[in-house]
Amino acid sequence: MVHFAAPIARLIEELGRLPGIGPKSAQRLAFHLLFAPREEVERLARAIVEAKERVRYCSRCWNLTEEDPCHICTDTSRDTTLLCIVEEPKDVVAMEKTRGFKGVYHVLQGAISPLDGVGPEQLRIRELLSRLSGEDIREIILATNPNVEGEATALYLARLIKPLGLRVTRIARGLPEGGDLDYVDEVTLSRALEGRREI
Repeated sequence: MVHFAAPIARLIEELGRLPGIGPKSAQRLAFHLLFAPREEVERLARAIVEAKERVRYCSRCWNLTEEDPCHICTDTSRDTTLLCIVEEPKDVVAMEKTRGFKGVYHVLQGAISPLDGVGPEQLRIRELLSRLSGEDIREIILATNPNVEGEATALYLARLIKPLGLRVTRIARGLPEGGDLDYVDEVTLSRALEGRREI
């Protein structure tokens, strides 16, 4: 078993906590940072601290923002009657890359996943219902991920929203089953958006 000096071991351990970073990647990153110029490491540390201090959730759509409400919610050129529901802020980025959606968003902050202890109460569904009663929204696009959790969330939301008399659509199945929106190319995502269907 390899023993590192305590600060190196701690750095490897902390980097290993990041999603998608295994022990070997954490070790490689740690040694890269140790041998990088001090200014580069300090820039990275400052960027992390600054993002943590300045970025927050938009009180209207729950996307990440520096200003509240966010730039999408305050953009007067967007169609506020068209609301796209996504799971995470990264999904807003994926949708915006298509340049094909001109409505507004609502970020759930996750998906229903009973195995992970995530039910509707843990998501921003209460805030969504408040928006639906207070804003002039005519169509809801359910753009949750095409996996078991995303489908369960979409069905739950459709059952909740349909009785309100709003049009509820789901993005089309041009997306790979079990995938995440942020890994899909812009063309596929754009076609899926255009081919959405009522549910």
